[in-house]
Amino acid sequence: TMATARPVVSVYQFDDPSKKEGSVTMPNVLVSPLRPDLVRFVHTNIAKNKRMAHSVYIEAGHETAAQSWHTGRAVARIPRAPGGGTHRAGQGAFGNMCRGGHMFNPTRTWRRWHRRVNSTMKRHAVASALAASSLVPLVMARGHRVSKVPEVPMVVSDSLEKVAKTKQAVTLLKGLGCSDELNKVKDSKTVRAGKGKMRNRRYKMRRGVLVVYKEDSGLVKAMRNIPGVETCSVDRLNLLSLAPGGNFGRFIVWTQSAFKKLNEMYGSLKSGAPMKKGYTLPRAQMENADLERLINSNEIQSVLKPKMEAPRKHDTRLNPFTHKEVMAKLNPYAAEKKAEDSADVKKRKAERVKAGVEYNKKFKKGDSTFYKKLMKAFEAKAPAPIEKADDEE
Repeated sequence: TMATARPVVSVYQFDDPSKKEGSVTMPNVLVSPLRPDLVRFVHTNIAKNKRMAHSVYIEAGHETAAQSWHTGRAVARIPRAPGGGTHRAGQGAFGNMCRGGHMFNPTRTWRRWHRRVNSTMKRHAVASALAASSLVPLVMARGHRVSKVPEVPMVVSDSLEKVAKTKQAVTLLKGLGCSDELNKVKDSKTVRAGKGKMRNRRYKMRRGVLVVYKEDSGLVKAMRNIPGVETCSVDRLNLLSLAPGGNFGRFIVWTQSAFKKLNEMYGSLKSGAPMKKGYTLPRAQMENADLERLINSNEIQSVLKPKMEAPRKHDTRLNPFTHKEVMAKLNPYAAEKKAEDSADVKKRKAERVKAGVEYNKKFKKGDSTFYKKLMKAFEAKAPAPIEKADDEE
């Protein structure tokens, strides 16, 4: 917000960046609220507007007089190539699963290639991207090497617009502390993966400094051959340049006149944007984002209801006959009583066992038991001796 933003920005001499030429007021657009979601959405859609319509050949996969054999021949009903005597005869055709057939869902030139984006959304996205470019953490998070840059946003005197030689432009950028940025871009050049390397886009590299000017007096030609460095007029600020890939935080070098014109273009929340009909800068949802400080402030705490105590929770009643610890609380003598009862049970059992042994000794000994008497009935008896008296007679 304007309350926390710097009121002025220093202006550095283009030929001697170690010296300051003066200062300019911080434009209101550079303190706009950050909307990464809006920037990503707008970038995704407007990036589609430079696509060219393309499609496959409309007769691709259908350049044969194939017909289906229909049912009854124990083969699939896919159209088959006509003729005989060759491998091609009888092969499946037309289908996307067939060799030489058409692709699934062939591309057409009448596809909806482009996207409409509301003007206000585009303007909000540009304002958010400009605000992000003035915050060092976001610029560094995007990968720019700005540790040696004296100030962000970087504003240089208008003489920069008259630079006409690339050698002079490189010296100027290095004097501003952009040497690490230039080396990063130069070292990032790699061969593109995929078939794009065959289609006039063989190499790819990182984005570097964006130089924004008001009037071109040779600056564009001086900067156009430096790897990664881009130029843009302040009258034609483009989200594709301010937030490449949909990620805001681009490192921007401004000329003094271009920096001053931002206020003329975007104005303020009260005046509106003089050069953009019906547009006003986005307003932040919170003027002070320190939520903890707000909640704990005296103004808010004084009107809040007192803190409510948590309702008393009653313990669940446990059955003392199944929980020893509960029974011990209710009856401390319970454990001792249970031990005594257990001892009595053991004593009575021992007495019963002893009495049973004595009874068995007294009444169940030898052949007097009922079981033994019963089993004797099933024992085989010895045969009686044969009398030979009659035979002898």
